[in-house]
Amino acid sequence: MPAPKPVVSALIVSYNVKGLLLKCLEAFYAHADVPVEAVVVDNASTDGSPAAVASEFPQATVLAQQRNLGFGRANNVGLERCQGRFVLLLNPDVTVNPQAIGRMADFLITRQDAAVVGPRLLYPDGRNDPDARRSFPVPRTLFYRTVGLSRLFPKSRVFGRHNMGHMPDTEVHEMDAGSAACMMVRMAALDRVGFFDPRYFMFGEDLDLCYRLKLGGWKVFYLPSASAIHHKGAAVRQAESRMLYERHRAMWSYHMKHHADEIPAFANGLVWAQIWGRWAAAAARQAVSQRRPPASS
Repeated sequence: MPAPKPVVSALIVSYNVKGLLLKCLEAFYAHADVPVEAVVVDNASTDGSPAAVASEFPQATVLAQQRNLGFGRANNVGLERCQGRFVLLLNPDVTVNPQAIGRMADFLITRQDAAVVGPRLLYPDGRNDPDARRSFPVPRTLFYRTVGLSRLFPKSRVFGRHNMGHMPDTEVHEMDAGSAACMMVRMAALDRVGFFDPRYFMFGEDLDLCYRLKLGGWKVFYLPSASAIHHKGAAVRQAESRMLYERHRAMWSYHMKHHADEIPAFANGLVWAQIWGRWAAAAARQAVSQRRPPASS
């Protein structure tokens, strides 16, 4: 008797995080309460990740790349192979909790107008990862973050809107965007609006995708009854300087693609200054910390 067609395809893009990847897959299969498959796209890892997955999880599909394609392009490679009705975009540094997969799938089955549902993301110490819920980074929201108002007033409907701190994190609600670290997407919606924009190497591609889905008439939801643990930044720490640059480049690319035409040229100049000013300050702090000698024991 042939295996049932998967309801959910987990799509994991991985780069040199073998230990976390294996734990991610272990949790995914252990907590799968609907028919599933896993597709792993390996971005030219040198730590033996593809062989380890093939050995420990022979049921998974491993697509080993010859070079690091970046997050969006690698996901697009995997999406071509996914057979599920829904795709669970999953970072290798995320482990899903029991019932999370089934609850997100049930939500998308019930809400035919929903293209995306994201779970509550938790750090290992139990704190909420605020990036599980986001509004689109329009110029006003970006300004509030740059000057620190979003941090001072995280629950404000105006100043704390980026991470939707004004909305209860214990209730189901609509949001602008989830996090591609862990969010379930309706494949039929992706077929309509397209996959990830390959111009984003890393960061920003999930915001861009959710924006295009919203333009297409779809909705994006936060579902706190589904949860996952996020060991955040494992891949990013391997090349911190480049990732810092890519994060800010993605912010500028997103702005130019979706919001630049809405404001005058001088305002776009201010946005440019905010984004690249933040990058310069962060790069300077990073350089200082890297030069600082380690504390003696």
